[in-house]
Amino acid sequence: MREFDLVVIGGGPGGYTASIRASQKGALVGLVERDSVGGTCLNRGCIPTKALYYSAKNLLATKKAERFGIKVSEVEFDLSEAVRRKNDVVARLVAGIEQLLRANRIELIRGNGFIEAEGRVRVEKRDGTVEVIGARSIIIATGSEPALIPAFSIDGTNVITSTEALELKRVPESLLIIGGGVMGCEFANIFSAFGSTVKIVEILPRILSTEDPQVVRVVERVFKKRGVEIFTDTGVEEINIADEGRVETRLTDGRTITTEKVLVTIGRSFNSSGIGLENVGVKTDEKGRIEVNSRMETSARGVYAIGDVTGGMLLAHVASKEAIVAVENALGHPQEMDYSVIPVGIFTEPEIASVGMREKDAKEKEMEVKVGRFPYGASGKALTMDEPDGFVQIVADAVTDRVLGATIVGAHATDLIGELAVAIRQGAKTTDIADTVHAHPTLPELVMEAAEDVHGMAIHKAVRRR
Repeated sequence: MREFDLVVIGGGPGGYTASIRASQKGALVGLVERDSVGGTCLNRGCIPTKALYYSAKNLLATKKAERFGIKVSEVEFDLSEAVRRKNDVVARLVAGIEQLLRANRIELIRGNGFIEAEGRVRVEKRDGTVEVIGARSIIIATGSEPALIPAFSIDGTNVITSTEALELKRVPESLLIIGGGVMGCEFANIFSAFGSTVKIVEILPRILSTEDPQVVRVVERVFKKRGVEIFTDTGVEEINIADEGRVETRLTDGRTITTEKVLVTIGRSFNSSGIGLENVGVKTDEKGRIEVNSRMETSARGVYAIGDVTGGMLLAHVASKEAIVAVENALGHPQEMDYSVIPVGIFTEPEIASVGMREKDAKEKEMEVKVGRFPYGASGKALTMDEPDGFVQIVADAVTDRVLGATIVGAHATDLIGELAVAIRQGAKTTDIADTVHAHPTLPELVMEAAEDVHGMAIHKAVRRR
């Protein structure tokens, strides 16, 4: 029986990060993966959707090219070609991860991992053989999948999940999206740009409910221009497939909507069953989420869990950070996971990004804060890009001036948020940002001016004198 210092089950962003970090620390590592490395994020999630997002973004840019003096006679879009490019991007990144694993001398074992007993993992390989391997420590990084909710009659053809949506070769004439969260709004942005007539049904009072209302309004305005209809405070009672390419969805308000396809973007199932957790006493909750503490330890000695399967923040970068924490603890270097500074990116048009405390959170907690806000429309760089929609917002402690949180809605928001994440992490004040010279003309100037606006001192924003 081969023996490893660490065996990782699942090769997604958490699993392969854990494997590489452990190897960097001198551990002998075995990584068990039943499918392609990269997990949901790389193969069926964030990377494929961003590839299609940029197809949509370039399509929209081409359609308004005349505003830049570029004359385009006719614009055609080929979804099958966009999907081919998406697949090429995924394949390239998968190959890159495999190369990293080889370079770090990590044993990649293809197959299904099953914990037989403490320190023992059985791998049912693709060729039908079985191997039992030993491990001083085990990290479970098996992720999650779209939940197949029976009431929604998901058949993978007419009523689909994000997995099938990423493989469509033809733009559906009409699309109803169930769920106005991050995934639902990202797909609404993509397919409305491609030419679908899109409708969103959301059971909550507004879409993107985690974000500040003024942020959501910017995205809603753009959706309205694109013809995207949004039904909030509304649920789905029944879905009937009338025939191929015709799905009838009855809403709780009595309306029936007929579309070519229905995309379900709510619900995730956690991949914790069938991997032998009961053999070592790993506890899960009623939904199958593995219970862990701040060190990513499960209830079983020497067994850790990270990423989506723990049911926390279902984000690839969170899984990667949890992986590093789990490895440090597995190798005897105590470390705890800190979730206080986690940036979040939403790839709508325009983009949304946030980190730390939002303004609505501060109000709910009745905290004494100051808020600075600066619009994209007052930025020279944003106007040269023809990207005037949005703003940068900074929330600061009214007494200490420390940056508590930030939200950006606008072009390249997901890139700009990094500066503010570092500021919060380092306990910086808004004056630290404002006093730092930012290059002109650039979008980061928006961050500087928002920091100045916390104290009513933004140069390029008219404010009432006190």
